[in-house]
Amino acid sequence: MKKKLVLVDGNSIAYRAFFALPLLHNDKGVHTNAIYGFTMMLMKILAEEQPTHMLVAFDAGKTTFRHETFEEYKGGRQKTPPELSEQFPLLRKLLEAYQIRSYELDNYEADDIIGTLCAEAEKEGFEVKVISGDRDLTQLASEYVTVDITKKGITDVESYTPQTILEKYGLTPKQIIDLKGLMGDASDNIPGVPGVGEKTALKLLKEFGTVEQILESLEKVNGKKVKENLEQHRDLALISKQLATILRDAPLDITLEDTKYEGYDLDKVTALFKELGFNSLLGKIAAKEQEEETADLATIQYAIVREITDSMLTDEASLVVEVLEANYHKAPIVGFALANKKGNFFIPTDVALSSSLFKQWLEDERKKKSVFDAKRAIVALKWRGVEMKGIDFDLLIASYLLNPSQSTEDIASVAKTKQYTNVQPDEAVYGKGAKQKVPDEQTLAEHLVRKAIAIRALKQEFIADLKENEQYSLFTELELPLTVILAEMEFIGVKVDVQRLNDMGKELHEQLKALEQEIYQLAGQEFNINSPKQLGVILFEKLQLPAMKKTKTGYSTSADVLEKLAPHHEIVEKILHYRQLGKLQSTYVEGLLKVTHPDTNKVHTIFNQALTQTGRLSSTEPNLQNIPIRLEEGRKIRQAFVPSEPDWVIFAADYSQIELRVLAHIANDENLIEAFRNDLDIHTKTAMDIFHVSAEEVTPQMRRQAKAVNFGIVYGISDYGLSQNLNISRKEAAQFIGRYFASFPGVKQYMEDIVQQAKQKGYVTTLLHRRRYLPDITSRNFNLRSFAERTAMNTPIQGSAADIIKKAMIDLADRLKKEQLQARILLQVHDELILETPKAEVERLTKIVPEVMENAIELRVPLKVDYHFGSTWYDAK
Repeated sequence: MKKKLVLVDGNSIAYRAFFALPLLHNDKGVHTNAIYGFTMMLMKILAEEQPTHMLVAFDAGKTTFRHETFEEYKGGRQKTPPELSEQFPLLRKLLEAYQIRSYELDNYEADDIIGTLCAEAEKEGFEVKVISGDRDLTQLASEYVTVDITKKGITDVESYTPQTILEKYGLTPKQIIDLKGLMGDASDNIPGVPGVGEKTALKLLKEFGTVEQILESLEKVNGKKVKENLEQHRDLALISKQLATILRDAPLDITLEDTKYEGYDLDKVTALFKELGFNSLLGKIAAKEQEEETADLATIQYAIVREITDSMLTDEASLVVEVLEANYHKAPIVGFALANKKGNFFIPTDVALSSSLFKQWLEDERKKKSVFDAKRAIVALKWRGVEMKGIDFDLLIASYLLNPSQSTEDIASVAKTKQYTNVQPDEAVYGKGAKQKVPDEQTLAEHLVRKAIAIRALKQEFIADLKENEQYSLFTELELPLTVILAEMEFIGVKVDVQRLNDMGKELHEQLKALEQEIYQLAGQEFNINSPKQLGVILFEKLQLPAMKKTKTGYSTSADVLEKLAPHHEIVEKILHYRQLGKLQSTYVEGLLKVTHPDTNKVHTIFNQALTQTGRLSSTEPNLQNIPIRLEEGRKIRQAFVPSEPDWVIFAADYSQIELRVLAHIANDENLIEAFRNDLDIHTKTAMDIFHVSAEEVTPQMRRQAKAVNFGIVYGISDYGLSQNLNISRKEAAQFIGRYFASFPGVKQYMEDIVQQAKQKGYVTTLLHRRRYLPDITSRNFNLRSFAERTAMNTPIQGSAADIIKKAMIDLADRLKKEQLQARILLQVHDELILETPKAEVERLTKIVPEVMENAIELRVPLKVDYHFGSTWYDAK
C-alpha cells in the first residue's frame, strides 16, 4: 500500500474556520465555531485522502527566527480574538480523540515543520497532501506534494501542483518565494519592493527567473521607476525573499514514523462531540461507522410470534406500531414489536389484531407502554377499534422538547443524537418515495424489534435530560396528555359540506373568468396570467411600470413587488386578486375535496406536535390552520365546515390578544399590566401613548398604526419592518417604536434582557420551560444575528401562548368528560378552539369554555376569551 502523508497547517485552518462560521457555542457557553469548522475539514480529509500518516502543525509562539532578520515580521496582525484562543485547547483534545499527531517547535512556524516533513517524505517516496489557508505553502508543490488551499468556506479547496502553478502564474513552485520577495505579503508584513505589484513581479520573474538574477540584471529591466525601486530597495527584496522561504531542514525531534495514522478512537470522539454539542456530526460518524462495519448492528435475540401468550405481555414494555404512510389514517399497520423484560417479539399484524389478549393489554391503562410517536400509534389502532392507553413515554416528543430544531424523522435519527447506532434508518429498510416497500418478514421483524429495543434503551437517558432541563413536567403534564387529545380530534375529523364546496368552486371559477377578461382588457391583449415571464413583459415593457427587481429568468412579479406597484396601475390589484382567488380554488376548494373521506364526508387533518420551534401546533392533510380569512372569499371557505350531527352547532372560542397579555406578564410592565387589568382596549391605549392624545381623540388610523406597533413589538420588529407594514418612513416608524418603549419601559427592558440571556445561555425558554436554541445569536453576520435576536424576543411570548392553549385543551377535554357532555374539540387554530356541540349544551358551554380557557394558567393579567357559535364554522364568529 502506498504511503500517504497529510500535513495540516493547524493555525491557518483554525483561523479560517473561526471567521467562516458564525460564533457558535455549546450549552455551557464555550465557543465552538473554529473547532466545528476544523472538524468538518478533518472528516473530509480522512474520507477523501485516507492517509496512512498525518500531522497537524501549529505555530509555537509569536516570535520566530525570522524576527531576528526583520523585527516587524507579522507585525500588522491583530490580536487573536479570545473567542478563538479558548478553542485551541479543544482543538488539541479533538486531535487526541482522532489519534492524530500534532506538533509545534519553538522559534519556528507551522510552515517550517510542514516544509521539513515534506522534504523527508519526498525522499521516502510518500505521496504528500498539504492543507492550509495560506498560499505561501504553494512553494512546496512538487511531483510528490500537492498543496490544497482553502477557499471562501472551510471545506472547499483549490489544489496546487507544479502544473497548476505554471498554468496560473507561469512560474515554478520555487519561484513563488521570489514572487513574495518582490511583491511582499501584507498578511505577514513582508515588505517586498515598493511599487512592485503582482503583475510587475510576474513579468520580471518570467524574464529573469529569480530575485537575485533580477538584481544582477537591473540594466536590462524596462521601466525607469521599477528599476529605481529595485535599485533603491535591493536589501528589502532579498530580506523579503528570505522571510517568505519555508525551511526544509528545521531541527524537528519527530520522524515520519511518528505521524503514522491508524484511525480514531470512536468512544473519545463521540464523547467530545457530545460535550461540544456537535449532534449533526455525531450522526455522520455514527452513519459512517454503520456503513463501514455492519457488525456495529449488534446481534439481537427475538422471536416471531404466531400466538400471543400472557407471559409475553408485561406491566411495562416498549411498543412499535408500524404504519409507513405519512397520512396514517386507515393506512395499513405492517407489524408490531415488543421489547420487555421477558424478551423481544415481532408480532405480525393479523396475529396482533386477532388476539383479544393483546387488545386487552393495549387498552389497559395500568400496562405502561413506551413508544415513538404516540399519536400515530393511537390513531392507527383507533381506526381498528382498539383504544390504546397507558403510554407513559414518547421518544419523539421527548427528543423534540430537548431540541426542537433537531431531526426527529425516525427512531434512528433520534437515537444517533445519543450515539446509539443499533437501529437502522427506516429509509435503509423500506426505501424512499415511490420505491418504498415492505421487505420480507425476517427483515421487517428484525427492524421493528431493533426499534423497540432502542426506545427501551434510550428512555431513561431522555428522561434524565428532560429533568435536567426542568422539562419533565412539560413532557408528562402537557405534551403527553395532549397526544391523546389530538389523536381523538384527528379520529373524529371535521364534517365537510361537499355540495357547498362544489358550489364555491363554481363561483370562484366564474369570478376568475371575469377577472381574466378584465385583466386582458387592461393589458390590451391575452396572455398567461400565471406565467411570471409573460406577466413581466406586460407590466414592465408594454405598460412601462417601474421594474422593482429582476431575477435570473427576468422581471420579478412576486407578491411584494406587485403590492408596491398597485398604486401605478389598476391591473396590478386585479392580478393580485386573481392570484388569491386561484389559490383559494386550487388549495382550499379542490384541495379539501381531495382529502375529504368518501365514507364519512369528513376531513381528518394531522396535527404536527413535534415540528415548530415555538411549540405551536401545525396541521397537514389538509392544513386547516392557514385558510386565508383576510379575503371574504377565503372566510367563506369556512362555510363548508359543519357539525357532524343533526341539531348540533359549531362553537368557537379564542383568546383575545393572548400574546400581548403574555408580554405584559413576562415583561412585568406596570403600564401594560394596568391597561389589561382595567380591560382597556390595548390598541387604543397604545395609540394614546404614542400620539399623546386622549381616548376620544384616537382615530381609526391611529388605532391601526398602534395595533401594528403592538404586534410588531411582540415579533421584535425593526423600524424598517414597521415602516413597510404601515407604508411610512423609517424615521416615523423609529419614532413610534421609541414612544412605545417610553410608554412601556418594562417591555424595553425585557427585550434587552432576553437578548443578553440568550447570548449567555444559547437558548430562551417559555413560561413552562419549553426551549429554543439560538446558535446565531452571537453571529458576526448582522442579518443572522438580528434574526436570532428577534427570535429571542418573540419565542418566550409566542411559545408561552402555545403552551397556554395546549393546557386549555387538556383542561377542557377533562372538564367535558367530567360534566358528561357530548361536545367535543374538533380543531385548534392558533389561539382558537373549535368544538361541535348539541344545541342543548350551548348554554353550558358558554360558561364552561371561557372559564377553563381563562384559568389555564395564572398570569399577572387576566386572560380573556371570546366565543361564538353557529351552524357553520363561518357563522361561529
